[in-house]
Amino acid sequence: MPSRRRFLLNASAAAPALVLSANAARSFAEQPADCAPHLPAPVLALKNRSDEAVPISAAERQHRCDRAQELLSQHKLAALTVTGGTTLQYFLGIPAGQSERLLAWTLPASGKPFIVCPTFEEGRIHEALSTSPNGASTRVYTWNEDADPYALLANSLRAATPSTLPLALDERVQFVFADGIAKAVAPRQVTSGIPVVAGCRSIKSPAELALMQLANDITLSVYKAVYESCAPGQTNRDFTNLVDAAYARCGVRGEASCQVGAYSAQPHGSPTPQVIRENQIVLIDDGCFVQGYQSDISRTFVYGTPTDRQKRVFDIVHQAQSAALAAARPGVEMQAVDAAARNVITAAGFGPDYKHFTHRVGHGIGMDMHEWYYLVRGNTRTLQPNMTFSDEPGIYLADDPQPFGVRLEDDMHITESGARLFTPQSPSLEHPFATA
Repeated sequence: MPSRRRFLLNASAAAPALVLSANAARSFAEQPADCAPHLPAPVLALKNRSDEAVPISAAERQHRCDRAQELLSQHKLAALTVTGGTTLQYFLGIPAGQSERLLAWTLPASGKPFIVCPTFEEGRIHEALSTSPNGASTRVYTWNEDADPYALLANSLRAATPSTLPLALDERVQFVFADGIAKAVAPRQVTSGIPVVAGCRSIKSPAELALMQLANDITLSVYKAVYESCAPGQTNRDFTNLVDAAYARCGVRGEASCQVGAYSAQPHGSPTPQVIRENQIVLIDDGCFVQGYQSDISRTFVYGTPTDRQKRVFDIVHQAQSAALAAARPGVEMQAVDAAARNVITAAGFGPDYKHFTHRVGHGIGMDMHEWYYLVRGNTRTLQPNMTFSDEPGIYLADDPQPFGVRLEDDMHITESGARLFTPQSPSLEHPFATA
């Protein structure tokens, strides 16, 4: 899923800007501190932390497949079909993208999985399967460019399972593939695979939580280093270019959006070039990847002296974030977490409803920045231990004489006894990265 910053950069591709190349940014991680060009001391002080990441094991991926088969049986489904993307990587460890050609992995409720792929991809798929669960026993069926891949998938499904129950599709299967599969397997029903995929991916293992913790730690260290390196007069692109270089110093891929003043009143910002001004709000957002797992952190601050109104809004958002954290515990409806934060903001005079707090309080996070489930009004699903979410209330004052917005976002882990944030809350606009 494209990040907020990637969306804004695509929208502003024609705007003139000095952009740090990806190759140049990566090179900073490989150079000694006294050789990396033009980087400020706080960024140069960052260390490569990629070797701290412990990859997901083949045994854990096998457990995921076993769990998916349990859920297929529980939901009376014949099989799950997944095309390229994060779900395929989740189950197999294969970071395969998706082109216009069908490449699909199918896991029956019982028995061995199979893959349908273009003939010219067969060697690459066998290589990838050599380190994947059930790799040796996974059948690979290939199709030439003039063949019908959907008929091949339908025939392979009939060979893999005698069941006539529905076939579940991962929600990220593109319509052209979903439509072709549905027609080919008819009269078998095709249905949503969310109960299976989200049933697996929404509950994080200790290994996943460790990768997410590292991603969050790195993001906060990068934000702090870049905050200490910038000053009024620089542009928001200067800020984000330094973020790129800082992540490269840490040995990971990441990015950030940076919105200043009135543009911070738009929750996902603007592609308009901006200049950081003294005493104006600066709102930064996004995160990084560690072994496929993401962080998502927002910080709001001011270089200089904030106004009383800015400080009041910050304090209310801080209280709302704390209220959401306190409400999040196993057995609680997900909508109650949103309500806890929204009630604080409404009681402070910035309601009702979505008037100034214009989005839900949180989303699931893991391999995708936004994944199941959502902390939003109307969601009566209950929290379970080892789910992970963002906790990100905000107040956006686009109609103020001097418009600005404040959002505070940290990721949280639902534990057996409550919830905890992966990173410390930001204490103030003046000292956004201070610790107690």
